[in-house]
Amino acid sequence: MTQFALPFPNADAYRPEEFFPSASNAAALAWLEQPSAWPMLRLVVHGEAGTGKTHLLHHFAARHDAALLPACAVRRLAPPPDAAALAIDDADCVLEATSLLHLLNAAAERGMPVLLTGRAQPVHWPFALPDLVSRLRATPAVGLLPPDDDLLRALLARLLAERQMAVPERVQEYLLTRLPRTGAALREAAARLDRYSLAAGRAVNVRLAQLVAAECGAEENAAAYGAAACDEKKGPEDAPPGLFGDRNIAG
Repeated sequence: MTQFALPFPNADAYRPEEFFPSASNAAALAWLEQPSAWPMLRLVVHGEAGTGKTHLLHHFAARHDAALLPACAVRRLAPPPDAAALAIDDADCVLEATSLLHLLNAAAERGMPVLLTGRAQPVHWPFALPDLVSRLRATPAVGLLPPDDDLLRALLARLLAERQMAVPERVQEYLLTRLPRTGAALREAAARLDRYSLAAGRAVNVRLAQLVAAECGAEENAAAYGAAACDEKKGPEDAPPGLFGDRNIAG
């Protein structure tokens, strides 16, 4: 009997204890050890989507008692939260430049370290307010490198475990060699594996892994992977007939 997966979101936990140190984030981690030593008490961590910026912020917030704000919360000239430090996620997407400037100035007056993240170096952030631009350009910046093999392997295993999916190691290795090398791609792949497996009432097999890898633009479209390549519009009913054949390798 076919089961239909209800569309309950599987929210990212970003548990600090599950942050994976690796060569791709080693430079940023070294900077985060001593926020009191940052020039002007500010630091920007930049990297493309899927490099782990948000998880890094949660790691920093847990270690240094920092308040964590998303970009949408930086508005209306609000004072800094009552915390030892401040972390602003996706700071390059803040809509109110004046509010971000006010927040940086107020944090500096309090002697509060501020960690900001964005996709590019701050010199490329889309702000025109001169005082804000000058402060951001004077802020030291460290980049996150693309995830390495060990980090991707650990991330995929965690994503599958969070969904209580028992996926054989060789299937995981198959996916890792064919999916785009981003956290977003692995997260989407885990979601699709979960939906399709639940719909068929069977364990994950190679054919399912092949389908998911193809849908996420594995071999030919890795560089163009994005929301359009792996959207949420497809459901279990989109899985082709015979997806779960005799080659079940869950055991």
